[in-house]
Amino acid sequence: MRIPLNNPTLVGNEIKYILDAIKKGDFGEDGEYVKKCERWFEEELKCKKAFLTSSCTTSIEICAQLLGIKEGDEIIMPSYNFVSAATAFASKGAKIIFVDIRPDTMNINENLIEEAITKKTKAILPVHYAGVSCEMEKILKIAKKYDIFVVEDAAHAMLAKYKEKYLGTLGDLGVFSFHHTKNYTSAGQGGLLIINKEIFKEKAEVIMYRGTNKKEFLLGKVKEYSWVDLGGNYKMSNINAAFLYAQLQRAYEIKKTRVKLWQRYKNELKDLEIKNEIELPKVPPNCEINGHIFYIKTKNEEEREKIINFLKENGIESAPHYVPLHTSPAGQKFGEFRGEDKFTTRESKRLIRLPIFYGMKEKDVDYVVEKIYEYYKKRKGKLKKNKTK
Repeated sequence: MRIPLNNPTLVGNEIKYILDAIKKGDFGEDGEYVKKCERWFEEELKCKKAFLTSSCTTSIEICAQLLGIKEGDEIIMPSYNFVSAATAFASKGAKIIFVDIRPDTMNINENLIEEAITKKTKAILPVHYAGVSCEMEKILKIAKKYDIFVVEDAAHAMLAKYKEKYLGTLGDLGVFSFHHTKNYTSAGQGGLLIINKEIFKEKAEVIMYRGTNKKEFLLGKVKEYSWVDLGGNYKMSNINAAFLYAQLQRAYEIKKTRVKLWQRYKNELKDLEIKNEIELPKVPPNCEINGHIFYIKTKNEEEREKIINFLKENGIESAPHYVPLHTSPAGQKFGEFRGEDKFTTRESKRLIRLPIFYGMKEKDVDYVVEKIYEYYKKRKGKLKKNKTK
């Protein structure tokens, strides 16, 4: 038996819609399926505007343009994070200010943000790790107090909620990923930018149309369009959108399936947590998950590697996740860790992601669980032998 860490989501109509777009010769960035997807997000998420993009990285780069990020600005974010968020702002000359995480959720510690703020702070970027919300109420209060922007990195968090509101819709701007490892994919790569404040809508249209007023031209407001500001080639193709649209039609079914698998892991592994062998993910009150990632935490890095190798020997793929950005060469060059690194590095060395994907069977979860218990049973036996020597 072999169980991969991830399998791309497939629901059945992806090829049908792609062939439909091809037969119609509808390949472009303003195609039928692009419009259908963007309309779906606007209706479901209730945002001001949704833009399909070529990647989540692209979406964050657009956010940096919308906020007018420049040399000397500071952006606060967790160091336990993917590199794209930091790169997008650092490339504009901003300094990345890393703040420690909460060990229970692996999210930015909302209680440490305020002391990291200076007159140069332009934005806070909370990352909803594994589809579990940051403490957004406090983060938004801090942002309002200091008149700074909030960009939600919801790459993991499509259809996850905080206090009944979808993640990505609480800040000024929100970004999502449709990479092939995410809950929903646009055939390998893709992203989404959502606008939650009216003030960004018009400028975003210009950026998305390569710095032109093409949107006004398409609406018949001008006879021809021209270059009016900076922009780029950021939009998703209609072919990729056709693939994604098939999954949006079954979005809540996909979410329900993944959450069920996530909950099965947690229920079946709780005895090991009770025995203090591992720690399981925590979901704070007022948070609704989407089953994106299920992980366990071991006692230390050495034990983590042993479990990963044991699972591999039994046909199960598992993996750690981010190396904290502030420990990397670029992180030290373009950023600064403010405050004490109490949990970021320590917790990152304990975390193992377990297989979870749409199409995974409950018996697969049970097999992974069985092997984890088997590892600890063997480990306990070895410890007993060592004690008797």
